[in-house]
Amino acid sequence: MISRIILTASLLALSSPSLAQTESPSVPDTNAALPAPPVAEQRPHSFTMHGITVEDPYFWMKDQGYPEIDDEDVLAYLRAENAYFQAVMAPHEALIETLTAEMRGRIAENDASVPVPDGDYEYWYAYNEGQEYRLWYRRPVAGGDDELLLDENALAEGHEQFSLGTIQISPDARLLAYSTDTDGSERYVLRFKDLATGEDLPDAIPGMLSNVIWAADSQSIVYTPVDENWRSKVAMRHVLGTDPSADTELFRETEEGMEIGIDQTQSRRFLTISAGDNVSNEVRLIPLDDLTAANILVSPRQTNRQYDVEEHEGTLYIHSNDSHVNFRIVTASLDNPGEWDELIAGSDDFYITGLTNFANFYVIEGRERGLDQVEIRYYDNESVERIAFPEASYDAGLGPVAEFDTDTLRIDYQSMVTPDTDFSYTVTYDPADGEPRGELTPLKVQQIPSGYDASQYTTERLEIEARDGTMVPVSLVYRRDTEIGPDTPMHLYAYGAYAYAVPPRFSTRQLSLTDRGFIFAIAHIRGGDDLGYQWYLDGKLEQRTNTFNDFVDVARGLAARGYSSPGRIAASGGSAGGELMGVIVNTDPDLWGAVVAEVPFVDVLNTMLDESLPLTPGEWPEWGNPITDVDAFRLIRSYSPYDNVSAQDYPPIMITAGLNDPRVTYWEPAKWTARLRATRTDDDLTVLRTNMGAGHQGQSGRFQALRDEAESMAFMLTQLGMAE
Repeated sequence: MISRIILTASLLALSSPSLAQTESPSVPDTNAALPAPPVAEQRPHSFTMHGITVEDPYFWMKDQGYPEIDDEDVLAYLRAENAYFQAVMAPHEALIETLTAEMRGRIAENDASVPVPDGDYEYWYAYNEGQEYRLWYRRPVAGGDDELLLDENALAEGHEQFSLGTIQISPDARLLAYSTDTDGSERYVLRFKDLATGEDLPDAIPGMLSNVIWAADSQSIVYTPVDENWRSKVAMRHVLGTDPSADTELFRETEEGMEIGIDQTQSRRFLTISAGDNVSNEVRLIPLDDLTAANILVSPRQTNRQYDVEEHEGTLYIHSNDSHVNFRIVTASLDNPGEWDELIAGSDDFYITGLTNFANFYVIEGRERGLDQVEIRYYDNESVERIAFPEASYDAGLGPVAEFDTDTLRIDYQSMVTPDTDFSYTVTYDPADGEPRGELTPLKVQQIPSGYDASQYTTERLEIEARDGTMVPVSLVYRRDTEIGPDTPMHLYAYGAYAYAVPPRFSTRQLSLTDRGFIFAIAHIRGGDDLGYQWYLDGKLEQRTNTFNDFVDVARGLAARGYSSPGRIAASGGSAGGELMGVIVNTDPDLWGAVVAEVPFVDVLNTMLDESLPLTPGEWPEWGNPITDVDAFRLIRSYSPYDNVSAQDYPPIMITAGLNDPRVTYWEPAKWTARLRATRTDDDLTVLRTNMGAGHQGQSGRFQALRDEAESMAFMLTQLGMAE
C-alpha cells in the first residue's frame, strides 16, 4: 500500500476486558518458562454483502476514532502482545545482541556520500560516528570551506521516530526547504531555512507529502498537502513570507481514487503535476518561471495508460505504455502535446523503465531478460551507447545527477556479492567516426569495516518452473563453503505487487545469516515487473493467485533441486509481501520452518471494502473493487489471509506492525495475530511486535533499525534450531 517494558502478558490481560479471561492454549515444554500468550476477546460482528455473510470477531481492534488511537482496550491488547514478544525473545537476548553488533560492525560509522555538483556548489551528506542520522553539506565548486546545511540528528532530538522527507535548495542557492515527520504517520511539516543566517524562516506548513518543487524565482514553492484520509488531491503554491492559509491552488483532482504527485523536468523548465492511480494517469506542465500561467495538459487520462514527461529545447519526451505493454518513447511539441511521434518503439525483449533528458543526450533505463540496462542516446544521430556491467546478475541504474547541461553521469551498481559502488560515467561522442566512447570510473565502494571478502561468496540466477509452466527467476547468494543439501537452511524473500522488482542487491544484514550457513534467495515472482510490465499484469487482479503460487513453487522447486527442504526454509516479506506471507502459511504451512511477516497487508477484504481508509480507492485497480464487483469480492475473500485462517498446524510466525502506519493500518496484523493464535492446532509460536511510535518503515535511524532486524533473524535462527 508501512522503548519497551517487559511485563508478563498474563498480568496485562487481567486489567483489560479486550483480553479474554480464559486459559491460554497449552505451551510446549520448550516454551515452558514463557508466560501464557494473550488471548484476545472475540466480540460478535458480521456483515453481509453480495449475499455473503462475513464474520469478523476482532473488528473491535480497529479504533473507531482512527486516525486517533486512544481506545484503551486496543492499546492494552497491543501492549500485552509486545510484552509477550519480549518474553519470547528474552532467552535469546545474547544472540540478538550478537546479531546487532555484527550488522553495526559492517556500517562505516564515519561515512559520506559522493558530492553531487549543482551550479556553484556540490552537495553531499555524511554520518559521524555514533550518530543515527545524516548531516547535509555543501562547498563551492571553485573551492572553499564546507558549509553545514542541515543536521538531522538535531532535528530528531527528543523524538522516538524521525524521517527527513525532502531537502531542496532554492535555484538561487540561498534557501533550503526541508520536511520532517516525527511519528511515522508520513504527514510531513515543511520548513524553510535561510542559509546566510542559519535560521529558520517563520513559514511552516504541516500535513503534506514529502516532495516539494521550487519556482524559478526562489520565492515560492509547490507542495501537496494530504487530507484527513491521507490523500493528496491538490497542488498548492506557497509564497515565502505569506500566511499558508492564503496559498493558491495550482490544480485539484476531483475523481475518486486519483491522487496527485509533483516533480520537475530535468531541464528545470517545467513543474509536472501527475494525477493518477496505480494504472492510469495524466500529466500537466506549468512553467517554473511563471506558476501563474495556465497549466498544459499533455494528454487526457485513459484507462490503463500511464506516461511521464521530460523536456528538451521545447520538445516533450514521453515514456508511455499506450501502444506496447513494455512502454515506448514518443515526442511531442509543446504547442500540440497530445500528438505523439514514435522515437523508440516498444519491444517484447527490452522493457523501458525510465527516461531522463540532458542537454546533449538522453538516458534510457530498462531491463532485458530481467537484467538492468542503461543506454545513452543522442538527439542528432541514432547511436546507442549501452553501458556494460561486469556480472551476470546485478542491480544498476542512473544515480543522482542534478544538472541538465552535463557530460558526466552517476551510475549506481551492486550485486548480491558486490558492495554498492558509485561510478562516474563520462559521455563522449566522436562525430568523426560516429562511435560513442563512454568510460566508467569508480568513485566510491561501500565500506565494510568489520571485513568482507567477496571471493568467499557465490551468487546464482536460476529459473524454477511454476505449476502453470511459467519459468520464475530466482537469485541466490551463499558462502562458497556452505554444504548444499536438504539440511541447508534458506531464507526466501519476495514482494510481488505494484510492479516493483526486487533487485539482487548487496545486503550487509543478510551476511549474518549467510555466514551461519543460510542460502539467501529472492523469488522474482509475478506481480513485480522483473521480466517486464506483463509480468506485473500477470500477478494482479484476477491473476493475483499467480503471485502466491509462484512463491510456493519456487520453494518446492529449490527443495527438489537439493538446495534445502520443507521445514528448513524461512520465508519473509513486508507490506504487500506480508500479504504473500499470510497466504502461503494458509495454503502450504508444511513448507516453512519460520515466517516473518512485516507490516503485513492481511485483512485485504475489509480494507478494500472501507472507502474511508487512506489508500483504498486508489488501490482498487491493483486488487479489485469488492464493493461493486461480486467476482472481486469472492476472489479477494478466497485468498485474504485473515479470512482464511483455518484449524490446522502452522509454522512459527513473527508479525510486526506500526501503530502510526498509514499504509497498512495496525489492526490488520493485530487481528490476524489474534485469529491465528485462536485457530491454529499446534503449539508453535505466533508473536506480534507493534512499534508504538512508528509507522510503515519501522524504527528510524541507521542503528535503531538494526535491533528490529536482529530480532527477526533471531526468530528465524531459533525456530530452525540454529540458536547459538
